[in-house]
Amino acid sequence: MPLLTISDYRPAALLANGHLQTIVASTLRRVPGVAYQRERLELPDGDFVDLDWSLAGPVPARRLGIISHGLEGDSNRPYVRGMARALNQAGFDALAWNYRGCGGETNRLLRAYHLGDTDDLAAVVRYAVEEKHYPELFLTGFSAGGNVTLKYLGENAARVPSQVQRAAVFSVPTDLKASSVHISRWQNQIYLRRFLASLRQKMRVKAAHLPGQLDLSALDELRDFPQFDERYTAPLHGFASADDYYEHSASGRYLAGIRIPTLLVNALNDPFLPPSCFPREAARASRFFYLETPAEGGHVGFNEGGPNGTYYSERRAVDFFTRAVPG
Repeated sequence: MPLLTISDYRPAALLANGHLQTIVASTLRRVPGVAYQRERLELPDGDFVDLDWSLAGPVPARRLGIISHGLEGDSNRPYVRGMARALNQAGFDALAWNYRGCGGETNRLLRAYHLGDTDDLAAVVRYAVEEKHYPELFLTGFSAGGNVTLKYLGENAARVPSQVQRAAVFSVPTDLKASSVHISRWQNQIYLRRFLASLRQKMRVKAAHLPGQLDLSALDELRDFPQFDERYTAPLHGFASADDYYEHSASGRYLAGIRIPTLLVNALNDPFLPPSCFPREAARASRFFYLETPAEGGHVGFNEGGPNGTYYSERRAVDFFTRAVPG
């Protein structure tokens, strides 16, 4: 019954609420000391993803941490660089992969990425096992990347290679439909507008890249995720509607299928997450799925001190990956 009722996370001084904890971590943090080496991974459908490697030493380590970023993020977001640095310091190599269209260059196909797309993560994992020959893999993800990670682990445990040992994810919207409504509240408009501006720009770039294949009429009139996902995400990725996309992509429905020790840390004051994104019953019923719900942390926050220091998410992931008995 891995429902963790105690968390030792304490927020940095002066970060008094979930909004401050979210904004400071995303806008003020700088993470020096991470030097990526980029590699392009060609995918079976003719598209690609860009892989950014950060090695712990001059030769490859035995252990690799694979980091999945959040919606409209990339490998250079502070939370990704911070996790890569923490993994390196613990003796892990780190692989931060950029989703289709997120590595600085638009992807080749009309489709892009979405929050339930586990095939690309599966391709990255296979590459690390079959071509790079890592004997031990550890998965971590943030927000959208955490949803993809949990879904990948739970939807078909048989396809997860035995080299994948554990996973730790943070600030995950396990209920996508409820989360899409929750972030549309007036308190969250600052975040929603930022996401939608980035997504609209991606649509414009893709339309220029693939002339005649995207209808951009009324693009600027889309005011929330359900509208955007109904118009673009769902049809571009084979879903009948936004609701169909949310239903089949939400990781909450797949948690019972997880078969490796997996930790989810969702802060109770996360401004992005409604109550349904704290799957306590799934944790109580599982031998593998651990849920930790600290009172503080915001969304992909978890600052413990100065803006350049290690964050709780990094310390917690390394601890979960290296402790003899997880929890």
